[in-house]
Amino acid sequence: MDPIRAAVVGATGTVGQRFIQLLSDHPWFEVTDLAASERSAGKTYAEATQWAIDAPMPDGVGAMTVKDAGADPDADVVFSAIPGGLAGPMERDYAARGLKVFSNARDNRRADGIPLVITEVNPEHFDMLEERKTDGYVVTNGNCSGIVATLPMHPLHEAFGIEAAHVVTMQALSGAGWPGVPSMQITDNLVPFIGGEEDKVETEPLHVLGRYSGNGKVTPAAFRISATCTRVPVLEGHSMALHLKLKGSPSTDDVVKTLSAYRGKTAGLGLPSAPERPVVYTDMADRPQPRRDRDAGKGMSVTVGRVRADPLMTVKCFVSGSNTIRGAAGQSVLNAEYLIKKGLL
Repeated sequence: MDPIRAAVVGATGTVGQRFIQLLSDHPWFEVTDLAASERSAGKTYAEATQWAIDAPMPDGVGAMTVKDAGADPDADVVFSAIPGGLAGPMERDYAARGLKVFSNARDNRRADGIPLVITEVNPEHFDMLEERKTDGYVVTNGNCSGIVATLPMHPLHEAFGIEAAHVVTMQALSGAGWPGVPSMQITDNLVPFIGGEEDKVETEPLHVLGRYSGNGKVTPAAFRISATCTRVPVLEGHSMALHLKLKGSPSTDDVVKTLSAYRGKTAGLGLPSAPERPVVYTDMADRPQPRRDRDAGKGMSVTVGRVRADPLMTVKCFVSGSNTIRGAAGQSVLNAEYLIKKGLL
């Protein structure tokens, strides 16, 4: 098929840069437009952007002129890295113009009629797009830590049922955007607070694991999550200690077998960004580690290790995954690929 024309809005920030990297050689998309704030509009992308990704800026992108985010995109699809607090009305306006918007922002995640999707977990929530009144729509992906936590929770909830969950996150600096956390705050330190983060981790996985009940509404999964979210001096890759109370008290062997067998609801669809194993199990005693495991599945796989019995719950484990790829831009791209495959894009 001919490549689909894609705009990246919020293109100069960390997630916008990751969108550009992932889309630059994508077989199904062509980046035709870049947009950002007024201070960047009219500049070339190279002039407007402090490139923060280790890989070089893709060829040809630096010479593209950045538009104002309010202008009409020269594209059919918008990948939104617009900051939270600004994204909501802008994304809905793009949709009203007939554009398909794939958002990483928080603003529209819990709005009726707007799917919040992790593609392997709840693609049936895309059914609400059939009820839309315009050609355009908004699709959101979840909070970066919420996505990393939900992927291993999904097969365990399907197999056994989760009754309660407790999670303590150790979140990378890149999750705070560019230029990130001040060095005097994070060097030789751990910050035990990230504004608004705990609410997202406690609510968004329940929405994703919930049931689409029609009329744009989702019935959340019927268990509760308790979260403590911290910032640590790691550049990329969110990690977390995850404790789960499971129905029937399955053994740790049962849990490991379930995680190892998991392929999710993208299996066999041939989506370019979908990893063969969205959850990778490791039996190494000191893994996963963000520096060593964040690139699993080209950044789209979450690694789970240290699975063991929990004396208060049922099972506990350690989880790590890329926050800027699986937890952000890569998840949006995968959602778009699924809708191409299903004929909705």
